[in-house]
Amino acid sequence: MHEEKQLYKKSFTQKVLVPFLCGAVGGALVLGIGLGVPYIKNKLIDFNETEEKEVVVRQTLSNNFEQVSLTEYSDTAIYSANKVLPSIVGINVEYNITSNSFYRGMQGQISTATASGSGIIISEDGYILTNNHIINSSDSSSYYSVSEATSVKVKLYNDETEYEAKIIGTDIQTDLAVIKIEKTDLTPAEIGDSSICKVGEFVLAVGNPLGMQNSVSSGIISAVNRKVKADDGTEYVLIQTDSAINSGNSGGALVNSKGQIIGVNTLKMFGSGIEGMGFAIPINDTIDIYKQLIESGKISRPYVGIEAIDLNEETAKKYNLVKGIYIKTIEAFSASEKAGLEVGDVIISVDGKDIKTMDELNKYKSTKKVGDVITIKIYRNGNEKEISLTLEEQP
Repeated sequence: MHEEKQLYKKSFTQKVLVPFLCGAVGGALVLGIGLGVPYIKNKLIDFNETEEKEVVVRQTLSNNFEQVSLTEYSDTAIYSANKVLPSIVGINVEYNITSNSFYRGMQGQISTATASGSGIIISEDGYILTNNHIINSSDSSSYYSVSEATSVKVKLYNDETEYEAKIIGTDIQTDLAVIKIEKTDLTPAEIGDSSICKVGEFVLAVGNPLGMQNSVSSGIISAVNRKVKADDGTEYVLIQTDSAINSGNSGGALVNSKGQIIGVNTLKMFGSGIEGMGFAIPINDTIDIYKQLIESGKISRPYVGIEAIDLNEETAKKYNLVKGIYIKTIEAFSASEKAGLEVGDVIISVDGKDIKTMDELNKYKSTKKVGDVITIKIYRNGNEKEISLTLEEQP
């Protein structure tokens, strides 16, 4: 009888328990590989520990498998989200739309439109950084005219009160704006360093998508210094991320694993077959802008006042000119007119630096201040000439 019990135990182990465990382990392997959960830390699980750990199976190059903990990944996301959420706000905006259509006497009729977005608290006393296109959507066409924002209201984290906000300053060129609410003891966001961002780095997008405040999505940095053109033709140099960014996320935060702001979410590519392509303004590029907006309500930029065409070698040779920037028109009373530049001049260098395109000229000009004097070398009637130009403020 004793031998029969032993035989039964052995048979049960071989025929039932072993296959069951193998099947369970096999199922775990398939599930882990199928989900594609990222490898977080190269650490074998000690099954003798009493603490339960969330694990994932990872296949190595040698076709072996090892289990690693996801605890660190989850804890990082929780820490980062909870640190930044009190510094992110929801923004609701109202506009007036005036009909310009004569259809059925609709001209002059006014209706109200609303929009929503997000913002980042940058000071304890109520200053909030956001996108210009959220609170400054004035536009017009032959059919309608959209006013500037007639009402801007802010909702704070875990606070159902709507606070009236004042527009402090806007900047179309960078798509940034600053608003302010009359409230103190707010939690300003910690500013990170976007210059050290790396492709593949963990990030969160935090904001108010589709009016769903305090929403967090996770992903990685897909690219840095990505040049992107907006619908109006403006080119931006942005951080690309696959974190979910939807309508209403604009003005919200792109956050690193330390809970620091490294970008302001601003654009998303959308359309058939496009997924996971969102963009953020690097936070380093916003600091001087929002400080100027707080101090003076606008951005002071130097300008020269010309409209020009880039001449390549082929075109220049065709018209018996030189490679450079061909001045097509000069604005009346502009810095260029005052300096003595003329239509037909070709700019070939500035302050001794070869400048052959308007993009190069604009980039160099952006390093200067209003009132700075630059030396422009031009080609005119077969001769080279240097002209001093005092940069004036862009109107």
